[in-house]
Amino acid sequence: MIKKLTITSLTALSLLLVTAQAEGMKCQAGKCGAAMMKQAKQGGKMQKKKNSPFIIKHGLPHLTKILMKNWDDEKLALTPEQKEKLLVVRKETMGSVMTLKPQIMTLSKEIVQASKAGTKTTELKSKVEKLASLEAEATMTHLKCIEDTKVVLTPEQMTYIMEKRKAQHAMKKAGKMQGMKCASGKCATSK
Repeated sequence: MIKKLTITSLTALSLLLVTAQAEGMKCQAGKCGAAMMKQAKQGGKMQKKKNSPFIIKHGLPHLTKILMKNWDDEKLALTPEQKEKLLVVRKETMGSVMTLKPQIMTLSKEIVQASKAGTKTTELKSKVEKLASLEAEATMTHLKCIEDTKVVLTPEQMTYIMEKRKAQHAMKKAGKMQGMKCASGKCATSK
């Protein structure tokens, strides 16, 4: 299991490095992507994205986060008993993840800096394996959170919250698409 996780993590890391390197080459040739052009227009300031401590970066719902945003939603109708149980699930999950995340971010940064400094991959192997192990632990915590939350919610509540999540993602995606149209000069300007 750890070997598969290590291989998966190494593959993901190498794909990220190759993609970044290819983007850099395109930019040097005057063919920067829209994001790099936007960055250049902002004076070279790179917007920070939150770093995920999980192996699976997208696709798994952060149920307790969604539930906290909809805590008093009348349609969701959480009972006091459910709220109490959900707070325990969230506290356990956040406690575990917040302990792992700084370790993961520090180790990731160390690996990147060492790689940039020319450290041989054989010397980085143990750090990469440790990183994979920590990310696997964080991901298992996330999966347990989902499982524990599903036990507390009724099937109807679960369906409702997932539909709400899907609608939020659709709105977010539509906003990004509008931004992409505007970046290419295809959005209408109002006066």
